Amino acid sequence: MKIRLTSVYVNDQEKALRFYTEVLGFTKKADFSQGSYRWLTVASPEEPDGTELQLALNSNPPAAAYQQALFQQGQPAVMFFTDDVRGDYERIRARGAEFTMPPTPVTGSTIAKLNDTCGNLLQITQLARW
Repeated sequence: MKIRLTSVYVNDQEKALRFYTEVLGFTKKADFSQGSYRWLTVASPEEPDGTELQLALNSNPPAAAYQQALFQQGQPAVMFFTDDVRGDYERIRARGAEFTMPPTPVTGSTIAKLNDTCGNLLQITQLARW
């Protein structure tokens, strides 16, 4: 078995697409609509055929409640991994991202947290080299 897709709820798919592509640097992978439903995914340019992230509209009450609860608790909805958390922090911040935590050493890694402007906190993680 392989993980090919995971989802994050967003409150505005078009705004999320701009953020995840223009600010984070991901590429749009799929974008299909049927009526009011839109299937929208992005992928890392480092792994264009790797795992996709669905930007799912939080249009149902349980999805919205889940998204809001995570945000209020300061929990990231998605964690991305990098080999250069400080470099990514500077690059993404220069593109206008609002970080809620700058690169900070924690047990086994260095992490940074940012607001995706669509209702989520994201975490960027660089694992420690032992």
